[in-house]
Amino acid sequence: MRNVINLNQDWRFIKEDTGLPERFPDNWQRVDLPHSWNAVDGHDGNGSYDRGKYWYAKRFKTPMQPLKGGRVYVEILAAGQQAAVYVNGKEAVYHEGGYSAFRADITDLCKENKGNKEDEENLLVVACSNEYKDSVYPQSADFTFYGGLYRGVNLISVPGAHFDLDYYGGPGFNVTPRICECGAAAFELEAWVKNADENFTVMYSIKDAEGLEVAGAVRPADDTKVTVYVPDVVKWDMEHPYLYTVTALLQRRNEAYDEVTVRSGVRSFSCDPDKGFILNGVETPLRGVSRHQDRLYVGNALTRQEHYEDAKIIKELGANTIRLAHYQHSRDFYDACDELGFAVWAEIPFISVFNPDPAAHENCISQMKELIIQNYNHPSIMFWGISNEILIGGISGKLVENHVELNALCKKLDPTRLTTIAHVSMTPFDSPLHGITDIESYNHYFGWYGGRMEDNGPWLDKFHSAHPEICLGLSEYGCEGILTYHGPKPACKDYSEEYQALYHEHMAKVLDERPWIWSSHVWNMFDFGCAARDEGGVSGRNNKGLVTMDRKTKKDSYYIYKAYWNKEPMVHLCGRRYARRAGETTQIRVYSNQPVVKLYLNGKEAAEKAADKVFVFTVALEDGFNTITAGAGNLKDTIVLEKVAKEPSIYVLPEVNERAEGVANWFKLAGNMDLKAPMEFPEGKYSVKDSIEEIAKCPEALKVVSEAIKLTMNMKVAPGEGMWDMMKSMTMESAISMAGSLAPEGFLESLNAKLIQFDKK
Repeated sequence: MRNVINLNQDWRFIKEDTGLPERFPDNWQRVDLPHSWNAVDGHDGNGSYDRGKYWYAKRFKTPMQPLKGGRVYVEILAAGQQAAVYVNGKEAVYHEGGYSAFRADITDLCKENKGNKEDEENLLVVACSNEYKDSVYPQSADFTFYGGLYRGVNLISVPGAHFDLDYYGGPGFNVTPRICECGAAAFELEAWVKNADENFTVMYSIKDAEGLEVAGAVRPADDTKVTVYVPDVVKWDMEHPYLYTVTALLQRRNEAYDEVTVRSGVRSFSCDPDKGFILNGVETPLRGVSRHQDRLYVGNALTRQEHYEDAKIIKELGANTIRLAHYQHSRDFYDACDELGFAVWAEIPFISVFNPDPAAHENCISQMKELIIQNYNHPSIMFWGISNEILIGGISGKLVENHVELNALCKKLDPTRLTTIAHVSMTPFDSPLHGITDIESYNHYFGWYGGRMEDNGPWLDKFHSAHPEICLGLSEYGCEGILTYHGPKPACKDYSEEYQALYHEHMAKVLDERPWIWSSHVWNMFDFGCAARDEGGVSGRNNKGLVTMDRKTKKDSYYIYKAYWNKEPMVHLCGRRYARRAGETTQIRVYSNQPVVKLYLNGKEAAEKAADKVFVFTVALEDGFNTITAGAGNLKDTIVLEKVAKEPSIYVLPEVNERAEGVANWFKLAGNMDLKAPMEFPEGKYSVKDSIEEIAKCPEALKVVSEAIKLTMNMKVAPGEGMWDMMKSMTMESAISMAGSLAPEGFLESLNAKLIQFDKK
């Protein structure tokens, strides 16, 4: 029978490219898996992180083989981003792609195990690299590419006849349940068996959630496909994620040789442009979050327990969908989604920057095959995503062609699920990328990177009117919320917890009013590492999470969605970190899914209001400390606020005032320029129609562009640093367009007037 041996303990690691060791390196650092060498520098704010090729080593004894012809596999659950695996000095496998599992048959490389204490141990070595490689995606993106063996390693020992372990890291067993009439379900079962003769059969068994067998079948090992019917089936949905256990047992006469078990859920789903997402025949708008896999000072080396904790925090929110950005996640997290009831969007890291090299496209194809083949049996997964914001670097016929091919591949490997795409905000209504996938979504940051939050609803309505045939979703939206910053008049780009809460109040309502939006995903559930970022006084991280990166603090914005999405009664007082307040009066906001909320000030009832989700009170605090209590039915929440003469200066990000002054100075330097006159584009001169990379050839022109980006988008851009790879192919015309209302009237014209003073290099 199959024996899975966990190898996560007692490895040796060296943060040098030493080359392949000849013997076990006792002098290297001892580590246990999962492990990442970027656990700290991947988000500590130093502006960069270690991207190198480093080495892991582990000793193991060859598993005993009770039957002749047995095989031994090494299974790497993920290695960021490229890895070469060696056993006893010989290469077993090389793999490109940092987010999927891969295996190698190492039987012939292992030393014989005779069952004696003195039997020699094998040396397993992995050279792991997160160095840039132009044929491996992601090329460039707004998150840290953590290096390391961050999901663990197994040995798998199987008899000579066994379920296939060689095909793209898959289980060798597919379960496809389909709902039938009269309350039954058809389970289409297919297993792939290696090295079996006519004496072998595959016995299938289906058990319900209570462990009772409800159906079964037996097939010869060379013809395993069969459909098994389960009467009175219980369907899987978000409220009751009912799971069946399906087993394939490989037998030879009276002896079991190998066994594979999966958990499966029976559900039907579809999308309609006017009705949105439909699950088991019921219109079910998908409202949820996106998730990155890293944690504070852990990087992406999460344990199974930590993956489940993340899923439970999202379930508490009341979300029913998760977009797993921007790569294949751990099988532990997919398991949690199966059990807790989420509709999952799973995708590959084909993101931001397109590389026309055919080798890069082959890497996309390989990663898509691994994603689908390894995760086919998870009932929570309903959507395969083929790319994210890929038009940041421009469009080409080859880019469109590659998307068509990726979509066709998804349909070939898995015709049961829907394909989707996440468009960058500026993707035109008439883009050739429309209509390739089954359903589509946009990433919009109106109210943060450009425009106003009030622009979101009208844009969605306009697209829906222009494309009534397209099922439209909102795959990303959000804004930064940093717990330090507060104030009575929150505004875009002040990074305050209050503005983030106001933004999400608006967005929750926009989406609630549009059930035809098939899905929405807040960007992001948790703050996450992005070593290239330096924004809002916090470097090395993206702070758009509803929850902090250490999972310790739920921001106020978390609770507005809990009020909308979680059916359990709740009440939450906002502003507890805005603890010291000045002024004659102050505003108190309460989120609740109850119809009426009472507010108490220092034990006395101050007001009672009826509202929908958001309750706003104005109170006059007494000098010193005040106790504020919000009550809704039997629920209460209490905070303490102090009335002060002047609020702490730390509550305001210095850049907020500096940016306003900078914009004013920018226009002063423009002098008497007629900003309403048509822009000119003299030949041989730079202009806003040139790419940032082209402008960078002239240091003086780049200095002007860098200042413009800082003033309008609060982002830094310099060759080889920060967001450079993502932004270098953009024109300043498109960059300022993204900034929207953050770029004052006349800003683009004044920028162009400054750029045309410089000769092209």
